[in-house]
Amino acid sequence: MTTFRSLARNRDFTVLWTGEAISQLGTSVSLFVFPLLGYALTGSAGLAALGEAAYLLGFVATLLPAGILADRVHRRRLMLLSSATGVAVYAALGALALSGALTFTALVLGALVSGVAAGIFGPAETAALQAVVPTEDLPTALSQNQARQHVASLLGGPLGGVLYTASRAVPFVANAASYLVSCLSLSLLRTDLAAPERVQKSRMLADLREGFGYVWRHPVFRPLLAYAALSNLVVNAVFTIAILRMVQAGVAPTAIGLVETCAGLGGIVGALMAPRIIDRVATGRITVLAAWSWLPLAAPLAFTASPWVVGPCVAIGLLLNPAGNAAMGSYRVAVTPAEMIGRTTSAMQFSAMATMPLAPVLAGLLLHAFGPASSTVGLMACIAVAALVPTLARAIRTIPRPASWPTTQPSYNEEPVGARAAL
Repeated sequence: MTTFRSLARNRDFTVLWTGEAISQLGTSVSLFVFPLLGYALTGSAGLAALGEAAYLLGFVATLLPAGILADRVHRRRLMLLSSATGVAVYAALGALALSGALTFTALVLGALVSGVAAGIFGPAETAALQAVVPTEDLPTALSQNQARQHVASLLGGPLGGVLYTASRAVPFVANAASYLVSCLSLSLLRTDLAAPERVQKSRMLADLREGFGYVWRHPVFRPLLAYAALSNLVVNAVFTIAILRMVQAGVAPTAIGLVETCAGLGGIVGALMAPRIIDRVATGRITVLAAWSWLPLAAPLAFTASPWVVGPCVAIGLLLNPAGNAAMGSYRVAVTPAEMIGRTTSAMQFSAMATMPLAPVLAGLLLHAFGPASSTVGLMACIAVAALVPTLARAIRTIPRPASWPTTQPSYNEEPVGARAAL
């Protein structure tokens, strides 16, 4: 089993991971500050969330074209373009805030552009990992990436609060500096990250159809599309209802913040445990267990929304989640042709995230129409339906441990791995 310590000897992965860990922390700080500054500029709680919403919109809307670019253009150049855009955007926001000229419109536009840049970066980084990290090291590498996300989530809020207290400009200046570190780390990479040569190049729309077509034909990826979209919607809706109930009950914001702290800690511990779990348990079994784990954790929330209950439920749920994400993510990278990795990554991410903005809307409608208990029970039934998708998909259920995965990527013309397995 590859350990975090042994992976640290991979120079290019360590350089890439370090730069992006710092950059993600800076982004987490900005996402925390967006609603605070939005409210300060408008005095409206409804408008305050538009900054974060604009970031997510830019991110999701860019994923599909970003996947096409990652299969056509040098991956390091794409990542450098993304990080350089982050430097420019947040430096501009910092300068406007420092001069007192920052407007709400500029804040939302800056968030939108930074979301677009992040959407471009994601598929290119995943494609780069295929070149930087050997197949047998992918589970540990993706587990380490999961850890950096949870660390950024855990530290971003408190750090953002401290920086925002100092000055409105300081969080944005700090994030611009974090993106500058990302640019520096990317410039130090030695691995050739050029996109694979393709025998025949087609139009971008044809590339998009080809990417979705490959995902749809694959017996593992196709059911994962449905599972990820439904699971992300209903699980996030359950915990949104719990948060709304705490707000309605007048629970102190500091106590509500405990839930986010528990989520960060659970994710970090889960990411540290992930390589050992992935090495010892079949990937298909991890995926099924992770899918069903949310059902018993949602049950207590039908009766109470105390932060002392919601926090531990989120933390326990996130103990297994990083292993499930890293195992299936590394399997997908291992069995996807190099010339398709950008498009399959963006197609999967887009499908998984497209439903997430609907979770707060669904939670609000259900809470208003049926009350907290009935809404949570109904969503639990939806969690069970989502979990049945990987459970009944034999192609997913029978994926072995990484030791039995293919050691080389297939070509696009080869039959997808597991194509003969019945769903």
